Amino acid sequence: MPVASASRGKQAAADPTAAFFADLASRGHEPLLEGASGSIRFDLTQGGSVEHWLVKVTKGDVAVSKRDGKADSIVSVERTFFDRLTQGRENAMAATLRGVLVAKGNLGLVILFQRIFPGPPASRARARKVAAGERKP
Repeated sequence: MPVASASRGKQAAADPTAAFFADLASRGHEPLLEGASGSIRFDLTQGGSVEHWLVKVTKGDVAVSKRDGKADSIVSVERTFFDRLTQGRENAMAATLRGVLVAKGNLGLVILFQRIFPGPPASRARARKVAAGERKP
């Protein structure tokens, strides 16, 4: 179910992880994942509880649910860190190398999926300028 653009900003500020998954689900098809098929479960820990998000990808077609189910890949990370990841304030590959983010199972799928996370705010601004045809002076 797509999130209305007026409420998307408020939801992103209040819960960046839920906004990230809602946006991903609303796309239905993600071109960056066209060559991928499989499932990834994100286990987000906070205190003693675990929040689960299950993403199923079939040649770029994406379905998202908030379930604890079988998956080809399992990514475990603290919820607050994942919030920063969905905001472009952290990098998934660097987090994996530091042991902050732990991935098991089909690591190729996890590596492809990390392309979905936004880059740092400065890089997004540069990308918008390039897309608009603007150049540096």
